Amino acid sequence: MSSYSVTLLGPAPWGFRLQGGKDFNLPLTISRLTDGGKAAKGGIGIGDMVLSIDGIATEGMNHLEAQNKIKSCSGNLSLKLQKHPAYRQMFTVVVGVNLTPSNTISSASSPVPRRKKE
Repeated sequence: MSSYSVTLLGPAPWGFRLQGGKDFNLPLTISRLTDGGKAAKGGIGIGDMVLSIDGIATEGMNHLEAQNKIKSCSGNLSLKLQKHPAYRQMFTVVVGVNLTPSNTISSASSPVPRRKKE
């Protein structure tokens, strides 16, 4: 997977939410984007891994350290990220589920008892 760099023009809000960190034994990743926010406009995607914040590697950084590093940016915020296509495919499958008559439950097969008509 290839990495890419984005510089978001300050000040905050940046338009994204982080998840993970050393304290969670997970890489720092983008978990949420604000529609029309700076991060979304900059091409950042949900599930992208954050490799560095303002030139400082995030490997070994806990969640609070990463948050504080981002909050301390008074000007522009420079991020190095890595796209995560598997996460994007998983997200697309979940969001793209369509219910059709072939996979819906009909009232005839419902486990809920029906009242008898009198």
